[in-house]
Order: sequence, then structure tokens, then C-alpha cells
Amino acid sequence: MSHTRQSAFILGLFLFLGLSVLGYFLGESAIRYKMFERTVSVKGLSEREYPADIVIWPIQFRSLSNDLEKLYDNLDHDSKIITDFLKMQGIAADEITVSQPFIEDKVAQSYNNQKVAYRYTARETITVYSKQVKKVREAMNNITQLGKKGIAFSGNEYDNRSEYIFTRLNEIKPQMIEEATRNARIVAQKFAKDSNSVLGKIKRARQGQFSIMQRDRNNPHIKKIRVVSTVEYYLSD
Repeated sequence: MSHTRQSAFILGLFLFLGLSVLGYFLGESAIRYKMFERTVSVKGLSEREYPADIVIWPIQFRSLSNDLEKLYDNLDHDSKIITDFLKMQGIAADEITVSQPFIEDKVAQSYNNQKVAYRYTARETITVYSKQVKKVREAMNNITQLGKKGIAFSGNEYDNRSEYIFTRLNEIKPQMIEEATRNARIVAQKFAKDSNSVLGKIKRARQGQFSIMQRDRNNPHIKKIRVVSTVEYYLSD
């Protein structure tokens, strides 16, 4: 091997060994950094109450008769009384929908020619869909007036319960996320202080799902909106 080639070989060998040693120390420092990395994960809550902005109010009533034509006349009569009442309460005509009646023939359904008091029974539903939540709730309180006019309402079945909807979630999301994150930082700062540490930057953050529920059973028109954010911070001495 010539002197030149020998020198090049030795130089290459030293470069290889030097890079290997450097890589080892870099790897070791990364591992140590990982080992000594300290973080704290905290949760921040934002919870607010807002009134619902849409109400859906199904009003189901019934009628009985042995004459089918008379039955339909009774339904039309009761339907007009109810819709007139709603309009007098300040509810607009385009917020009121009248469904098709559901008719049952008891004779056709009876067994062994069992005698029935009324052959036909009918149920019909008038639904109010309105943004005037306050007016509709006032009408709900006054609906007993219709009972005095002979309107027979059906029982409070599950499918006929009033429903209140909150549609402005996108408007309040940014403020609530900011509040939840701020509350999480307060908790993290308290932890850092108690552990004689310094709170650093955010390592990662995760926003939870927004939940909308009624405040309580007696006030379904008041909605409780809630979100929890999870934030992980770096800590240092």
C-alpha cells in the first residue's frame, strides 16, 4: 500500500470513529433529555347557562265517535279551536303545523264480537315550532283554557314531550375554549408552584366534546353548556 493510500485510509478510519462517537453522545443526550423531561397534564372546565332559542311543542288531542263522518267533523272543530287559541297567544300561523289524524276502528280490532263504547277513536297532533320560546311557554301555561271548551288532550307520552333546542353553539365555542384553557393554566400554575417548578410552554392540548343538557328537570328551556380541555405543560426547575 502506498504512503498516500495509507494516509487516506487512516484519515477515513479516524473520521468514522469520530462520527460514531459523536452519534453515540448525541443519542445519549437525547435519551437523558427524554428521561429528565417533566410535564404536568391538567384539565380546565368551562360551563355556562343559556336559554334555548327554539321550542318544539306537540299538542295531541283525541276524539271518539261511532260515526266516521262525525269523527272527522269533531277533529276539524277541535283543530280550529286549538289553532285559534295559539294565534291569540301570539304564535304565528307559519309556526303551527297540523298533522294527519290517526284513526282506529275498534270493531275491526275487537275479538269475539266484544262490544265497544265507541267504534272509532282518533288522535291528531298540532305542532308548534317556534323561536318565540317565552311566548310558547306562556301558551303552555294557558292551555287549560281549551279543556274548558271540551278539548280532550292525550296523555304526556314520551314522543309528545316538548323539546327545547340551543342552536348558537358555534357563537360561544371560542370564548368557552379560551376560558377552559385559561382555567387549565391556573391549575397548572398552582401545581408548579406547589412542586417548586416553573411552568413552561404547552406540550400538547386536547379539546373535549361540548355537551348541551337541560339545567334541571323543571327548567328544560335553560341549557347548560359544558366543555373540558386537557392541556399538558412542560415543567422546569
